[in-house]
Amino acid sequence: MDYIWIAVAFVCGFLARQIKLPPLVGYLAAGFGLHALGVEPGAFLEILTKLGVTLLLFTMGLKLHLKSLIKTEIWASATSHMGLIVVLTTVNSLVLSYFGLQYFSELNWLSAALIGFAVSFSSTVCVVKILEDKGEIQARHAQISIGILIVQDLAAVIFLSLATDKTPSWWALALLALPLARPMLTRLLQVCGHGELLPLAGIFLALTAGELFELVGLKAHLGALVLGALLSGHEKSAELSKSLLGFKDLFLIGFFLSIGFTALPTIDMLVAAMIMLVALPFKSALFYLLFTRLKLRSRTAFLSSLSLANYSEFGLIVCSASIGAGLLSREWLVIMALAMSLSFIFSSIINVKAHTLYSRWRLALQRMEHPERLVEDQFSQPSNATVLVIGMGRVGTGAYDALWQEQKEVCGLDVDAERVAVHCKEGRNAIVADAEDLEFWCHIDINSIQLIMLALPNHDDMLVVVKQIKLAGYRGKMAGVVRYEDEKSGLQEAGIDVVFNYYANAGAGLAEHSIHLIE
Repeated sequence: MDYIWIAVAFVCGFLARQIKLPPLVGYLAAGFGLHALGVEPGAFLEILTKLGVTLLLFTMGLKLHLKSLIKTEIWASATSHMGLIVVLTTVNSLVLSYFGLQYFSELNWLSAALIGFAVSFSSTVCVVKILEDKGEIQARHAQISIGILIVQDLAAVIFLSLATDKTPSWWALALLALPLARPMLTRLLQVCGHGELLPLAGIFLALTAGELFELVGLKAHLGALVLGALLSGHEKSAELSKSLLGFKDLFLIGFFLSIGFTALPTIDMLVAAMIMLVALPFKSALFYLLFTRLKLRSRTAFLSSLSLANYSEFGLIVCSASIGAGLLSREWLVIMALAMSLSFIFSSIINVKAHTLYSRWRLALQRMEHPERLVEDQFSQPSNATVLVIGMGRVGTGAYDALWQEQKEVCGLDVDAERVAVHCKEGRNAIVADAEDLEFWCHIDINSIQLIMLALPNHDDMLVVVKQIKLAGYRGKMAGVVRYEDEKSGLQEAGIDVVFNYYANAGAGLAEHSIHLIE
């Protein structure tokens, strides 16, 4: 039976990719299709689901900037949005109840408020998966979105404690001592080396944190997130995250498949779910309004709002708890599962076009910007540079150092503020900026730039950057790197003058640096 759902998941994911949709859309369709055919999910799928979500939150924690959570634009927007969504949904549900719409007619103000609470959450799994697929997890808008999700997760813990009478034990206070274990944990990761033991250590630590949090009455997934955040910023965290990437993506297929096994809808349930789906643009628009009032740039606010335009698996937990308390009928669990699945499809499709949509609506969206601008959203000028290196990871840093040794005026550019801070501390000329942001290129002086080198890990991101650079009027030379040979042609057609495959050319570089030994 496991072979059947693996085969169907692959076929549906493959077909979704062929029509330019994210594979997770195919996985969702596969889950509902298998359920309709009477296929039972089995224990193996449940294990995959748990592992996938746990590893996702653990790797999210590894890339988390903890200082961002205390910023006003995070906690104020998250709490304000949640309160407004609960109020608006309660009112709308009661209006639909007044008109006698199926499933809404049975609602009172309390059950309507619970539905509002259920739909106020965005899906951590869906949002982080979309951001990682786009290679934007370290971008400003991604960090805003993740901060919102964490605040929502904290609200979820409080709700579960109140709704299920399962309050955390006093032993939960002992978790405050976890930072004391950080030196020991980082030492463990260093001793594990670079082989297969490192991802196994990551899985072990994520699951251990989950078990530890469950023992004291907290969510296991919260434990994985907290431990990942505890290890963030260490030199080994980025390598650990990369080593877990393949495992996490594979295991997450189980999560998206399992949603389809929740229940099968009727036509009336589909109508109710579609009403909830229609509300998604309003949910996103409300986020945008709050973000701009809190002084975020229109682009950051827009991209963050789109990434949060979905419903969360936590909505199922709220509905389930409400059903147990006799406040909702069992049909609402099916409606919420269907609305969540449809929201994942909507969010996956709309976020693929996020940058294009912003470029199209940029002038209208900028009219809603606050006259003041946060420090993080101010543009830095790449001063005293004739060469720009975009992406200051290992490849970009190597290119920067080589150019500096050749006495070139070079500046590094990266979206990760913490990475840039490290480079500046080491004496490199580096600035924080999102190269996919057209406004950045329009605000800097690009006339003195003779060469732009793109050292980004994501092929699609480089295509977007090239497009934005050209729209800003850049006419100089460009160079880029690829990991796979079939990516070369796309970059060359986009206008990059020199494309370097750093895997294929590693041997040539080794020979060049070693030939003097036998001369």
